[in-house]
Amino acid sequence: MIAFCRHGQTAHNRDGLLLGRADPVLTETGQEQAARLGERLAREPVQAVLTSPLQRARDTAAAIAATTGCRVEIDERLIEISYGEWDSRPFADVPRADWERWRADPSFAPPGGESLVDVEARLATITADLLDRAGDDVVVAVSHVSPIKAAVCWALGVGPELAWRMRLDVASITRITPGPTLLAFNERP
Repeated sequence: MIAFCRHGQTAHNRDGLLLGRADPVLTETGQEQAARLGERLAREPVQAVLTSPLQRARDTAAAIAATTGCRVEIDERLIEISYGEWDSRPFADVPRADWERWRADPSFAPPGGESLVDVEARLATITADLLDRAGDDVVVAVSHVSPIKAAVCWALGVGPELAWRMRLDVASITRITPGPTLLAFNERP
């Protein structure tokens, strides 16, 4: 099984900014959330902890690894979607027509950014790889909102536009088992 964990809170997502590839650290609340994820996952047969290269994910993964006895492995495929020129901007600053186009067309990419189609293709490869690796154990993959939703879309065999209909909280766990099957979504420790 894969336990996809979304990183803890940062000032950017607390304040309603598009985070993307921006690299802020966890807030104090985010650090506490990461510790709770670690406590929750310590009760499971975790064989590996992988993470996005971004600091907020690495710090969350470190808290999980500290309780599971695993070392942290960085995997570039777990990185957040690139919002390109929209990184670190308030949601409200993105023109309404652009939001509407993005929601209607999963191949749309923000200027200099990445499309939902691209993110789902990236996550399909790592999700398949990690399901093969996990066996009867748990592989933890610390990532971000868009990649985790993309993995869910892939597991369900639906288009990436379904991601717009999902809410995924910070410091949540989403579980995918072989099949692939979505076992749990937005689980809070």
